Order: sequence, then C-alpha cells, then structure tokens
Amino acid sequence: MNAGSVRRPLIGISAYVEPAGWAVWRDVPAVLVPQAYARAVTAAGGRAVVLPPDDVDGDVVAVLDGLLLAGGADVGPGRYGQRPDPRTEDRPDRDAGELTVLAAALAADLPVLGVCRGMQLLAVAYGGTLHQHLPDVVGHDAHRPAPGVYGSHPVRFAPGSLSATVLAGVERVNSYHHQAVADPGRLAVTGWADDGVVEAVEDPALPFVLGVQWHPENEPDPRPITALVRAAGRPVEAGCDARRPRAVTSPVGGSTDGQGLSGDRLSTG
Repeated sequence: MNAGSVRRPLIGISAYVEPAGWAVWRDVPAVLVPQAYARAVTAAGGRAVVLPPDDVDGDVVAVLDGLLLAGGADVGPGRYGQRPDPRTEDRPDRDAGELTVLAAALAADLPVLGVCRGMQLLAVAYGGTLHQHLPDVVGHDAHRPAPGVYGSHPVRFAPGSLSATVLAGVERVNSYHHQAVADPGRLAVTGWADDGVVEAVEDPALPFVLGVQWHPENEPDPRPITALVRAAGRPVEAGCDARRPRAVTSPVGGSTDGQGLSGDRLSTG
C-alpha cells in the first residue's frame, strides 16, 4: 500500500455465543453475529472483524480502528450491584469479554458505538444502572411488542449533541428491548423516546463514544454505524498504522499501555 493511501477502517464487532444449527449440525455452541451488522459496516466503507468473548486482555484494540458493541442478551445485574430479576437472561462471558475490550478501546481513544445491549453495557461500564424489565417502569410493551417483532416510536435528541449531529432528521426508530438505562453513570443522556426511555448516551469528553437503544443495523439508513466507520477512518503511512498504543487513563477505570485491561479492573458501579 502506498504512503498516504487510505484503507478500510477495521471495526471490531462483539459477537454472540449461542446454540446454532447448519447443515447436519444442530444446537452447536457458535460464535456469531447477525449479518446486518457486518453488512452495515461494509456499506459504510469499513471492514468488519468479529470478536468472540475474550476477557484475557484487550490488546486486540491495537489493530482495530473502532469498536461496535452489538445487541443481544441482558447485561448481568451483578455488574451494577443488583440481584437478577427472574426475567433477566444474561451472558456472563459476553459481559466479561466486552467490558475488557471496551476499557482498552476507550483508553486508546477508539471510536465506540453501543447498540441496544451495547448501549446498556456502556452505561454500566461508566458506573450506571439498568431497569431490568422496562414494562414495569413505563407500563407497556411497545419497546418489544412480541418475540421477534420490532416496535417503532418517536425519538428526540439534545441539541448540539453528537447524537443530534449524527441523527439529524431522524424522528422515529425501531425498538426491541425489555431493559433500559436507569442511571447513565458518567455518560450524558442525549436521546429520549416519547415515553421518556433513554435512547442515546454519549461521552462528551471523548471524540466518538455513542450508545443507541435501537437497532440501526436493521434500519434503511444506519447512520450511527456509518458515523462510527467515518470516525474510525485514518490514513495509512507506508503501509503501517498511523496510530500507536499509548499509556492513557481509561474512563472506565485504570490505565493501559496499549495491552488492555482485565475485566475485574473496571469500575462498573
């Protein structure tokens, strides 16, 4: 690659571990992510890299340009000091692995986008808490109308925020979740549904740390993912990365020398 040329930004997408089936195989534990995430990253000019849960270290961020925390199962309530509701279904391996890579990504100033569960994980990592079953709070099921059925609702954003800039003109979003952010911790809330449910959070102290409660990968215009890829783009000099790991303090606790943080060093409230 020639000096000064631009390559596709590498976007790490956190993956599910769920039973899956293909060909003659059934209920095999598999590392997977819905294709819609990878398709949206590719359409925006990025290269998707699937990240299985791994809490040994976060050193993968040294080769990434951005991090996308995908949706999925609930964040474990123990991560924010609560006992689990009977309707909460968590994945401890995902929590541990994603919090580890998230801490390293934030310490390296990588652009980060959290989608649905990913936004909730961001809030927990920044010291916040969640509503474990949203219908108990808002009195309806419109945010997850039925299994496998997306809801739709109005949304508004705080003027001047990253959310408002990225999502200018967006007035409705899809919805599929039964949990929501109760306390954003050290994040700023910059988006709301018409019933007051938190729909967007961000860290104003960093260039691009954004969480959205809906699923932009399933929207015709996946603006948050496009914005993540654009924020992650950078020139490549003489075929090598322009960015180098550096010793900085992670907003979610501790410091890193580019090799990442272990999950148990996170300050998760």
